[in-house]
Amino acid sequence: MNDADARLVRLLGGAALAGLRTRLRTRYGRGRSAGVVTLADLNAAERDALAGLLGRRPSDAGSMRFDIAELDALLRNAGLATSLRHALELLDGPVIDLAAARAEAARQWDAVRRMTSDPGLRAFLTDGRGLGLLKRLAVRLPAAEQLVGRVQAVLAQLPAAAVTRSQLAAQLLGDAHALDPGSPVATMVLAVLRHGRSGEEGGEGEETVRELWAAAGVMVNELARPVLFLNLPASADGIVPRGEPAYLSLRALMRSPPVWKVASRDVFVCENPNLVAIAADALGCDCAPLVCTDGMPAAAQRALLSQLATAGARLRYHGDFDWPGIAIANIVTGMFGAAPWRFFAGDYCAALERNAGATRPLIGNAVDAGWDGALAQMMQAHRRAIDEEALATDLLGDLDTRR
Repeated sequence: MNDADARLVRLLGGAALAGLRTRLRTRYGRGRSAGVVTLADLNAAERDALAGLLGRRPSDAGSMRFDIAELDALLRNAGLATSLRHALELLDGPVIDLAAARAEAARQWDAVRRMTSDPGLRAFLTDGRGLGLLKRLAVRLPAAEQLVGRVQAVLAQLPAAAVTRSQLAAQLLGDAHALDPGSPVATMVLAVLRHGRSGEEGGEGEETVRELWAAAGVMVNELARPVLFLNLPASADGIVPRGEPAYLSLRALMRSPPVWKVASRDVFVCENPNLVAIAADALGCDCAPLVCTDGMPAAAQRALLSQLATAGARLRYHGDFDWPGIAIANIVTGMFGAAPWRFFAGDYCAALERNAGATRPLIGNAVDAGWDGALAQMMQAHRRAIDEEALATDLLGDLDTRR
């Protein structure tokens, strides 16, 4: 170190003045290299250092104002540095042009987006939230490029032919757990699938994730929550027993989907398994085709409803007259084109009159019914919920094919 360097270190270097140097460097990094500077909230060491550089008497003031050109000239005349910027670079290294650095980073991230060949992934990354997710998961560009490549490898195989998630991960990524929940590749793939379906990010619940994978032909816990139904006609004999409730797993629906003979036929959909049992006891083989969502429909329920809608069935839905029941109905009517089945405001009022003793308090946050704006208003006015089973007599009348 020469004499000038040693003097500069004494005047402006050291850990005690690191904060002051950072503030000054930030101004240069933002392109502010000239003009008058006002620095507030200075501590004693910072005030004394600036006063010494400027040849001023020490002061107890918490701020100091000076012209950068003046300080540049003082540093040059003292043989310490050619300018304040030069002095800062001698002490801590080159000042980074923050605007240029941001522009270069944006260019590089845009190059990552443009390298994608999958249209769904490219559309997702064009959205600021999509690129933001990639940045959070990968942090650095080399990792982002690798992550994009792995995500594209998975998307290129979708929709899959009823393959398990672990098998897909092992075959494509060399690790059976590479698509487990929370992994960067799985997070990105699911985000792209969700974006392609709705254009918006949605829920991350276990059933939502299972349904997203299932819609792409990938099975996750394919034996969990099988779908319950009664008297669904199919082309293959023996698949669907007549008169008795039966279950089909997501695995069966995806690997060997039955050919449903439901074109232009009413297929009734209920919320509660108890109604299926009641219908089987009362009507047996004379019950119209009936499917149960078992609460909010999971992957198997959604797969079956989708198959039936594709096969031309006229789906008709009924559930509990409570807020969860309305939310479920919004899903079934919105996603699968089901029509309400005795599930209008008038039906609610009639059910209250006939079943006053079989109601319960209506609790929770109100949910608007997408098919009938008056239903939620009527339910809020009466504040009573009605379980589907309490209306079994009326529903059985619709399900009885002998009528």
